[in-house]
Amino acid sequence: MKDSIAAMGQTLGPAILDQVKALFGAEQSAFAERVRASATDLPYGPHERHRLDLYAPQGASNAPILIFFHGGGFLKGDKGDDQNWPNANVGRMAAQAGFVGIVPNYRLAPDHQWPAGPEDVAALIAWTKANAAQHGGDPTRIVLAGTSAGAVHVAGYIKRSGTADIRAAILLSGLYGYTPLDERDTLYYGDPSLYPERMPLEAIASTNLPLFIACAQHDPARFQQEFLALLQDRLTRHGVMPRAMIVSGHNHYSLPMHLGTADGRLADEICAFIQDTTN
Repeated sequence: MKDSIAAMGQTLGPAILDQVKALFGAEQSAFAERVRASATDLPYGPHERHRLDLYAPQGASNAPILIFFHGGGFLKGDKGDDQNWPNANVGRMAAQAGFVGIVPNYRLAPDHQWPAGPEDVAALIAWTKANAAQHGGDPTRIVLAGTSAGAVHVAGYIKRSGTADIRAAILLSGLYGYTPLDERDTLYYGDPSLYPERMPLEAIASTNLPLFIACAQHDPARFQQEFLALLQDRLTRHGVMPRAMIVSGHNHYSLPMHLGTADGRLADEICAFIQDTTN
């Protein structure tokens, strides 16, 4: 499987996404049979995409909560379901580890530009604080996670709303403001002149919130540059790097899509980080 992923190179696009999905399809479909959502399509806001699925261990009580925001380049993406396993697998991984997993949809560009992402994260956290206890979760032990655009929205939430309501954040293959804007980004951020102010660089580099940051061996160069720049910036500012991982044998898509499979390296690191920061 590692050879198959390596052969895909560092490019992005629907064809590569489909190839990665096919690699993990059988294993993830079996996982979906074993771990079902506890509740689906719960509304957390007024928009049609303000919907979440919740995955909880049987008999859960006061469990840590992992909220995972999918990727999609700001323009697409979906939380998944029993038939469409990508992204839902992260909620299942959380439940299997003894956490409550929440996987939402959120509003998409270009119809919804910055700060729609961090606003939706804030709305989801408000819903979680008000409702998670009845699903077995402890609303005082929330960890945010996101991949790609989802990581950007988590970082944007920290920039705009602070860290009082969360214990930690997990950022997978995100863009934080160290590399130049590209054309696709403007569909979310708007005019390039606004880019420096709207990116979450300063907030993520300076926060004392516990962070776990990861990228893939075969991530596109821009994502790897962002990962390394953030680690260096954190080291300069704090005198120590955050918990971090370069996940060998994986690319931008397989980084979240393999969670819950037999390759437990990243899942083990994530779950240990959640345990350490919520105890």
